[in-house]
Amino acid sequence: MTVQELPGAAAYRPTPPPAWKPITDPAPLLPDPEPYRVLGTDAVADVDPELLLRLHAELVRGRRYNAQATALTKQGRLAVYPSSTGQEACEIAAALVLEEHDWLFPSYRDTLAAVARGLDPVEALTLLRGDRHTGYDPREHRIAPLCTPLATQLPHAVGLAHAARLKGDDVVALAMVGDGGTSEGDFHEALNFAAVWKAPVVFFVQNNGFAISVPLAKQTAAPSLAHKAVGYGMPGRLVDGNDAAAVHQVLSEAVGRARRGEGPTLVEAVTYRMEAHTNADDATRYRVDSEVEAWKAHDPVRLLERELTERGLLDDAGIEQAKEAAERMAAALRDRMNADPELAPMDLFTHVYAEQTSQLREQAAALRAELDAEQDHDEHGPEAGR
Repeated sequence: MTVQELPGAAAYRPTPPPAWKPITDPAPLLPDPEPYRVLGTDAVADVDPELLLRLHAELVRGRRYNAQATALTKQGRLAVYPSSTGQEACEIAAALVLEEHDWLFPSYRDTLAAVARGLDPVEALTLLRGDRHTGYDPREHRIAPLCTPLATQLPHAVGLAHAARLKGDDVVALAMVGDGGTSEGDFHEALNFAAVWKAPVVFFVQNNGFAISVPLAKQTAAPSLAHKAVGYGMPGRLVDGNDAAAVHQVLSEAVGRARRGEGPTLVEAVTYRMEAHTNADDATRYRVDSEVEAWKAHDPVRLLERELTERGLLDDAGIEQAKEAAERMAAALRDRMNADPELAPMDLFTHVYAEQTSQLREQAAALRAELDAEQDHDEHGPEAGR
């Protein structure tokens, strides 16, 4: 006997309400079928030339920053570095669209975005160096700690943005995440809460093709990650992540929408991670060189330079000037990172609890005794204390 043959089965068949309509029309929430582009299109004529030149200078500096930080890992000055080479347009645009009082919530790969927002390049690498804590004061810079656990920064961004809205503060939070992070539960929870609360937050997904070694096709069957937005009742935007002008425009519109009280937006930037996941990864195990070479033809620095030179806004001297400025930054970063940090071991206990527990006090006392004994040994020799 089938369910349909059971007595009274018809009474259990759900029927829609007589005048049922979607709570929200999904059509305006859907992204364009193709990533939005500006460079190489008529839309570029509407972009401020000064903005294009600034984007170029920052892209060149960002590319050099990535190269220098990668070299520092090989020299043992950094424990690990997740390079964003190839994704610089996303990183720079995310930093430049925010006002000073807004908040940036980066992932572990978004060091460059933090630097472009004004963070000291050395402080941005402190965590990756293996030093204590974050390396910088999040409140001072309005940059949350570089988040290593996948997607846990997203609910934090929603909470801060919602709190700011309740207080009447003009604050927008921009939360950055990779395509792998969209497979985490925190992604769902953050987008759902943000849409229900109309929180002033922008979710910025850098789809660089792989979650370490897992390609996007093995993570989701959605037409695009931007399509996921409609399920939460927010707009989804799809943009060419290597087109710096397009990313800046789309993010600017999303930030403006959030600031006007119109709620969150999910932006997916289609880009590519040119280098390995980190210096501890061997990308040749899961992708072929021809794929990497194909993406090099769509390099964000090259795309913008070509546009600027064709429009007569940039010449060889200007390109060289940007490279020289980047080299000065890299040299200063290298010199400062090659100096051993002066660490205070007792700081380990300073920011754990507002009031130290008995266990922490015991541990602090033990460490203090060891440090005093070591100092006594250095000053008076091995016979000290006998």
